[in-house]
Amino acid sequence: MNWTLEVVPVPVTDLDRAKEFYGDKCGFKVDLDSEVAPGVRIIQLTPPGSRCSIALENGLPTAPGQKQMAPGTLHGLQVCVLDIAAARDELVSRGVEVSAVHHVGPRGWTEGRGETWNSFMFFQDPDGNGWTVQEAPSELSER
Repeated sequence: MNWTLEVVPVPVTDLDRAKEFYGDKCGFKVDLDSEVAPGVRIIQLTPPGSRCSIALENGLPTAPGQKQMAPGTLHGLQVCVLDIAAARDELVSRGVEVSAVHHVGPRGWTEGRGETWNSFMFFQDPDGNGWTVQEAPSELSER
């Protein structure tokens, strides 16, 4: 049986501001923006080329046995690109504050590109949820 990760909830304070950030600034495709029940709005967006989306939600009850995440507490989400310099240029041109490209060296994080699988950049959404972008050597289907 396959278990595919397809949606990750991202806690935000303002759905419209987050939709603008992820849709316009990050270039994610808006798949859904709907009031699915009275007072329950869900916005689902997908990064270009990804099979996994993010969900911005308002009014959705917490699932049994789970706790509500506070806006800005989600960190470590990671997406991969084939050309980190081009991806950084695109984000900067869209108005996203993104770090320089870094790699992990003998003394920790060091500015500049690294070898295969070792080039990263970082950004946050308006609420402080943290994202990592990693350069991959090839498309997922080729690995």
